[in-house]
Order: sequence, then structure tokens, then C-alpha cells
Amino acid sequence: MRALAQYVMRGPLQAGGVAAVTTALPLLFWIGAAVVGLVILRLGLRQGLNIGLWALLPSLGWALYGQDPTALVVVLEVMLMTAILRASMSWEKALLSGAFLAILTGLMMPLMYPALLNDLVQAGVEFYQQYNAEVARELGGDLEQIIRDTMNASMAGTYFATAVGMVMLARAWQAGLYNPGGFRKEFHSLRLSPVIAILCAVTMVIGPVLGLNSLLLAWAAGTPLFMAGLGLVHGVVGKKQWSGQWLVVFYIAMLLLGPSLMMLLLVMAFVDSWLDIRRRITPAGSAE
Repeated sequence: MRALAQYVMRGPLQAGGVAAVTTALPLLFWIGAAVVGLVILRLGLRQGLNIGLWALLPSLGWALYGQDPTALVVVLEVMLMTAILRASMSWEKALLSGAFLAILTGLMMPLMYPALLNDLVQAGVEFYQQYNAEVARELGGDLEQIIRDTMNASMAGTYFATAVGMVMLARAWQAGLYNPGGFRKEFHSLRLSPVIAILCAVTMVIGPVLGLNSLLLAWAAGTPLFMAGLGLVHGVVGKKQWSGQWLVVFYIAMLLLGPSLMMLLLVMAFVDSWLDIRRRITPAGSAE
């Protein structure tokens, strides 16, 4: 991947070509999004928009004619977050901008892609009626709306999570080429401010009160907290100079425990916004 990043940074022709080809090919759109993000982070928004156009053209083709908005949404979210990150040098602001666009995506999906959403909802209803008829009977007429909200939120949330991953990949490429160790330092210190942590927590639970899709709000507001939680884990391991095997065990545990460990991460990120846990930890090798 480093070789690809080096090739992309040779010039706009190389960057535009890679961005166009990868977003035009199924399942490779994420590379094009990361390429656009790298150009914005390194050269600025103006150059990034020129390269982004080459990624957006095939993405628009998929969105308009293929009825698949995945590449278009991810590229747009990466462009927004990398532009904010370059301008502010703040992962917090970048993640919040992506969360806002994720909510907007969730609100627009039923309007722009009703047929796609209807097909997914119908498939979900048939699945429950066939394989979990008891739950389908209990939910009755609410089943379709619950599945619709879940599908809508899952799509918007998945796009957002993918975009965050591509912003991180672009930042890692940039650090690897021009600032070795810079991305590691940034990620290890990732922490939300108390005000933003409260905003995210309130947004996650306010959906039912406002009559909005609570799962969509949970995806959007929970992702910045989740990323701050991951930064906390990596930061503690790095500060204590523990083996990388600890991180391997952590991610295996996340796969096995799933939502339980993720919820714990959200809580730890919220607490860390107030207590700054990493600052209170004694680095490995320091005098007691």
C-alpha cells in the first residue's frame, strides 16, 4: 500500500487515474476514496477537488445507473473529513463533520433510493416471517417500520464507518511518506472534549424523544466515541510499551464479545473525555 501511495503522489495524472479506476471497479471504491483523502491532506482542498472529480464521476455512475450510492457517499464523506482534518488538525472536528453527513445520508436515502430500500425491507420482512415467525407476529404492523429504520441506519452507518477507515488510511499513508510516526502519535492521543462527549451521548439517546431514527443517531454519534475509545486502548498500550499481542487479544475479544465490549469502549471514551486517563498513567520505564 505504501508503494501505491508513493505512485499516487507522483502527480495529478497518477492520482486521478487510480481514483477513477478504483471507484469504477466494484469493491475497490475504498482505495479511490483513500487516494482522494491523501491528496487533500497533503496538497490541500483545491488539488483534492481536482482528483476527487475523477473519483466522483464513476461514483455518480454507480449511484444513478447502478442504484448503489456506496462509493459516492464514502468519497464525499472522506473529502469532507480530510478537508476538516487538514484545516483544523482536529480528529474530533473531522469525526463530527462525518457524523453530520452520516445523519444527512440517512435522512436522504428513503427519498433518493426508495426502491432499493423497499427491496431490502421486503427481504427482511420475508426472512422474519419465514425463519422467526413468532417475532414477526409479536411485532405485527411495526415489523416493516422497524426493519426499514434498521436498514436505513445500517447503510448510512456502514458508509460512515468505511469513510472513517479510509481517512485513517489516508492519514497513515501521509505519515508514512512525510512524517513517520505522526499518525500513531495522533491516534494514541485521540480524545473527545467533555462538551462533544456529552453531545454525542445525548444524541444517541434522544432519537425516540424527537421521533427520529434512534439507530441512525446511535451510529452517527457513537462512532466518534468508539474511535476515541480505540485511541484510548492503543494509547494505553503504547504508553505502557506493552507487546502488540495485547492489541491482538483486544480485537479478538471485540469479535467475540461484540456489542458488550463496544458499549464499554463508549463508556470509557466518555469518562476519558473528563479524566484524561492516558495523562494519569505512568509511562513504562519511568521512575516510580
